[in-house]
Amino acid sequence: MDDFKTVTVTYEDQVATVTMGAAKPGSGGNIHWDLGVAFNALRDNNAVRVIVLTGAGDNFRIAPSSRQGEGNGERNRDPAWHWQTFTGILRTHQVMAEIEKPIIAKVNGDAIGFGQSVMFGCDFIIAREDAVIMDHHMGGLFEGIYDGVREPGGSGLSNVPGDGGAALVPLLMSPYKAKEYLMLTEPYTARQLADMNIINHAVPADQLDAKVAEFTTRLLSKSAYALARTKRIINRRIVEQLNLTLDASVAYEMVTMMQPSDIKTLG
Repeated sequence: MDDFKTVTVTYEDQVATVTMGAAKPGSGGNIHWDLGVAFNALRDNNAVRVIVLTGAGDNFRIAPSSRQGEGNGERNRDPAWHWQTFTGILRTHQVMAEIEKPIIAKVNGDAIGFGQSVMFGCDFIIAREDAVIMDHHMGGLFEGIYDGVREPGGSGLSNVPGDGGAALVPLLMSPYKAKEYLMLTEPYTARQLADMNIINHAVPADQLDAKVAEFTTRLLSKSAYALARTKRIINRRIVEQLNLTLDASVAYEMVTMMQPSDIKTLG
C-alpha cells in the first residue's frame, strides 16, 4: 500500500503519518489520486488508529507556479489526467470525512490550493503560527522560497475552487467571509485562523511536533470503538456537504479550466 509517487506513509505504534511530497519529473505521479488510495488503505488497516497528515520540506502543500494561468494545454485534453485528478479529489475528501480514524493536519508550513483544501478536510488542525493559508484558484498571489525553489505565484489563474475549498470553507466561515476568502483569495496566517476559532491551534514552529504528539496521545487513550463512532456522528454534516457540493465544484473547475482565463464578460 505504500508504493506511491507523491506521498510516503510511515508508522509508529498505532499512528500512521502521511507525508505529501512532489512527484519526481516524468513519474506520472498525481497527489490527488495517491492521497485517496493511501487513506482508503489506511481505513482498512485496523492496526492504525490515528493518522497525521503533513508536508515534506518547508511547506505543508503549495500550488506550483507552473500551474498558474496554464489555460488550454495538452494536460487539459488528457482524459487520464482528468480522471486521476478530479476523481482523486472526490475520493480523497470522501474517505477523509468517512474514515473511522481521526486525521490530524500537522501544518508544517504554507498551505495553498489543494494543500489548504485537504487541511480543512482533516479532523484536527495544528499549524505553525506563521504558515500562510490561502485558496489561490481565483488568482491569488503567493511568493516565497519553498524547498529551495522560488515560487513567484501569479495572477493569471482564475478558476473555480473545485478541489475542496468551495465545498468545505462555507462550513467554517460565514458566507460573507467565505466569499472574501475564496473569491478575493484573501490569505490568512494560521494564527489568524486560530484566533477566529477555525483551526485548533497555531503554535511556534519549534512546538509543532510536541503539540501534535500531545493530541495523538490523548486520542489513543480513548476507546477505539467509541472514538471511531463519534467521528462518524460528528462528520455526518460534512459528508452531507461534500455530497451536496463537491461533485459540482469539481465539474465547474474542469469546465472553467478548458476556457481562456481572461474572459471578463458573460454570454
